[in-house]
Amino acid sequence: MGYHTFDADGADKLEEAARRYRFLSAEELLWAVSPDGDTVADLGSGTGFYTDDVADRAEQVYAVDVQDAMHEYYREKGVPENVELVTSGVSDLPLATGSLDSAFSTMTYHEFAGDDALDEVDRVLRPGGTLVVVDWGATGNGEHGPPVDERFSAADAADALRASGFAVTHEAVRPETFLLVAHTTHE
Repeated sequence: MGYHTFDADGADKLEEAARRYRFLSAEELLWAVSPDGDTVADLGSGTGFYTDDVADRAEQVYAVDVQDAMHEYYREKGVPENVELVTSGVSDLPLATGSLDSAFSTMTYHEFAGDDALDEVDRVLRPGGTLVVVDWGATGNGEHGPPVDERFSAADAADALRASGFAVTHEAVRPETFLLVAHTTHE
């Protein structure tokens, strides 16, 4: 089960490019998601920092966040025309079955991790759809991101994805974060 969500009062921190790209570059995210002309969901979109990177190449992006305050911040910043703001938790997405080509989560997996959320992501992804998870690793020192005891290891996250029917095709572990690329296996 996931842990607490990021406090929207600190949303300005989520817009610090040097800090954010230190842990995940736009290029790496775009490589993993491969959003060219696709319909994509950003799970835990926050201020839309990474949503904007993907929106430049996707046809449609759903910026999913449980906090209205994050969507308000994004509105004030400016939401691209192909981005639709969706206020929802990951375990109950108001999206049609098989409607997404891909979904990604940047530094938010620890907030929603659980069988219900992963089963729901599997539901909304098309057959062969891609799920990219980048999050703070349990092996980190806790200097950045959530407390270490609220983090998952890459192995535990990959096992959870497999248990929900995903095939993990790429795994990278860094000092503070991990990146997983997985695909749905349902037909």
